[in-house]
Amino acid sequence: MPLSVFFELVEIRTKLASILPFAIGTLFAVTYFHTFNAVNTILFFMAMLLFDMMTTALNNLMDYRKAKDTHYQTTTNIIGRANLAPKLVEKMIIGMLIVASLIGLVLVWRTDWLLLLMGMACFAIGILYTWGPLPLSRLPLGEIFSGIVMGLGIPVIATYVNIAPGRLLALDLGWPNVVLRGDFIAIIALGLACVTPMATIANIMLANNMSDLDEDQRNHRHTLPMYLGSWWSPRVYALLAYVGFLAIIFGVIFGALPAWTLVIELAWPLVIRNVHRFIRDPSKQRTFHTAVINLVIENGLLVLGLGMGAIL
Repeated sequence: MPLSVFFELVEIRTKLASILPFAIGTLFAVTYFHTFNAVNTILFFMAMLLFDMMTTALNNLMDYRKAKDTHYQTTTNIIGRANLAPKLVEKMIIGMLIVASLIGLVLVWRTDWLLLLMGMACFAIGILYTWGPLPLSRLPLGEIFSGIVMGLGIPVIATYVNIAPGRLLALDLGWPNVVLRGDFIAIIALGLACVTPMATIANIMLANNMSDLDEDQRNHRHTLPMYLGSWWSPRVYALLAYVGFLAIIFGVIFGALPAWTLVIELAWPLVIRNVHRFIRDPSKQRTFHTAVINLVIENGLLVLGLGMGAIL
């Protein structure tokens, strides 16, 4: 398989949606906890990227196999368009999953077993997102789960692998009691930092589903815009685009985040313009890229602000 086809199969251009939350979590560990573990960070980055590519390839495989529209199957989906053997794609998916799992187990060995529970939860949601008799991506739940796993799960784990066990969360097992404890202030601070990636990643999914509404109906996908309707869909889209700005302001006011993170507010004019442009004409070809731009600029400026806080 040519590398260019593989990159299209795993949609390598979309991996900023994982890399930016990873950077947010890593820099939060540096700015808030003043600690950084290079080995754990590199290991998690590798596992995260492999798993993200695996889920994307699995999504394309499931869309190909379950497609009711033959035109989509043969000319739109990369597997049909590139004439890829589904069995080969299956083997690649399994290979990426195994390698990501092994790296994850090494990380668990280097940290503690609470990371195993967090990783298993993220893995389960990532796989069930596209696989199984009722995948989450074909239900009005895709936006919720993609936002939580990528926008919250990745930064939390990226933070967790950089700090000593118990500084953020700890799970104490003393039979028959199981106690989950943590630093409440740190959890709130990290939660406020995660609002931006959660909302913008969910918005990518929402914009995709709004753009593909007719195609999804032909392929029997029951996505969120079908339930929200034409009145609520654009309003939810706008809310998700703006809520991250407010979360950062609250975080700085209450001292949970460094003042440098307010640099994200510079993105307001461009984000507002992009939101209005997409709402007027939800189209994969003409305006979907504005949702991606919003994700990159909002999260990119948040990364910049956290980085400046770490340095200065």
